[in-house]
Amino acid sequence: MSRPQARLVALLLVVFACATSLRAQWAPLVTDKDAAARISWWRDAKFGLFMHWGVYSIPARGEWVQWSEQIPVDEYAKLAGQFNPDKFDPDAWAALAKEAGMKYTVLTARHHDGFALFDDPGSDFTSMRSAAHRDFVADYVKAVRKAGLHVGLYYSPLDWRYPGFFFPGIYRPSAEQLRAQYHRQLNQLASNYGKLDIVWFDGGGGDWLGFGGVTFEGGWHARPKDQRYTGAFSWQDDEAVGNLRKLQPSVIINDRTDAAADFRSREGDGALGNFENRYPWELCTTITDGPWGYDPSAKIKPLDHLIRLLVSAVGRDGNFILNVGPRPDGQIDPAQAERLREIGAWLGKYGESIYSTRGGPYLPGDFGVSTYRDKTIYLHILAPAGKTLALPALPAKILSCSALTGGTADCSQSDKGVTVTLEGNPEAIDTIVALTLASPAAEIHTIPASATAQEKRPQ
Repeated sequence: MSRPQARLVALLLVVFACATSLRAQWAPLVTDKDAAARISWWRDAKFGLFMHWGVYSIPARGEWVQWSEQIPVDEYAKLAGQFNPDKFDPDAWAALAKEAGMKYTVLTARHHDGFALFDDPGSDFTSMRSAAHRDFVADYVKAVRKAGLHVGLYYSPLDWRYPGFFFPGIYRPSAEQLRAQYHRQLNQLASNYGKLDIVWFDGGGGDWLGFGGVTFEGGWHARPKDQRYTGAFSWQDDEAVGNLRKLQPSVIINDRTDAAADFRSREGDGALGNFENRYPWELCTTITDGPWGYDPSAKIKPLDHLIRLLVSAVGRDGNFILNVGPRPDGQIDPAQAERLREIGAWLGKYGESIYSTRGGPYLPGDFGVSTYRDKTIYLHILAPAGKTLALPALPAKILSCSALTGGTADCSQSDKGVTVTLEGNPEAIDTIVALTLASPAAEIHTIPASATAQEKRPQ
């Protein structure tokens, strides 16, 4: 390898290491008359299961192992000959999701490595041509639908096997082959598996094209992070997604293509962000501190941390989808499964404060967050500061209040504010106080949690 080539490879590694946080957030949002009705079930569901699974589960170093370790395409493709998960049980996956209190699931039908968990006669890198000779998407969709959950599929137009993705200008035929695969496979997913509720895109759109941004103007250098690909090649997302919507009229999609999206996505624990009720959004993150794909060395996050993320996302008027990486044999790691059941047990007690709620009216503050449904406001006290919580005035009459998580709660109300006094409350991950109002909570505009609250208030 020449010195310029070596520098280019090193640059690509650095650029794409940074690109994992770069996602297509510039996609427009849908504006059609059916948009609100189409996504209403999802906004009520609040909590979903993400599953990253494929041949990358065999080396067990995460879904990015091919790229991060620069495994040659031909060598990586040999993993398909070992992919024969003898403990794959989609009914068990669906049952676990229900135990966890999840209402929808999303499986990686195809990740960036190009391996498809479904039948595609136009590709030789699929589960049907693996050692398993099985269409896992078909079995997964059937099981999830039978369990009464909403069905979601993840799909990445990106495919590391095509040099045209990295350099769509000089490898235009390769880029066009990649685009043809994207349109063909998306059509197959939309046509062959019955009703799909979610298609969760990743790796698409102009933000990713060119692998996060390598340009040549007097020398190789990284495209600035906030600049999109501006070359002649296009994914033709409007055509691909338009066909998807024709075949699946009720499907909802996220914002990682350039086509109009139903909801926006935030990725990682640190991307929780501010309150946002002007459009639907979802926080996605992992159940472990490791990658999204299977890695036995990754540590499972504590229960209180995961519940606080769920509550904090819902209190900011978003959804929460939590990822597990099934093992190469198809089984979800027992320790991860147990953590999911623990979350489900918590939701079994306090789900009324999560499901079918909206964030607010109190904006997130030092105390925690709030949610509401009908004539009830739920205060989620995540950081108690003594027995008394003082909040700004509420423009609705409080008829009663109660502590859902044990002990008692007494509420006093005046023109100056609301005071909640707690007694005998046990140590709790989230101390929940329910305020019963005389009028619908939806009629109340968002209220800063305190005069010094830093949370941004939507305009």
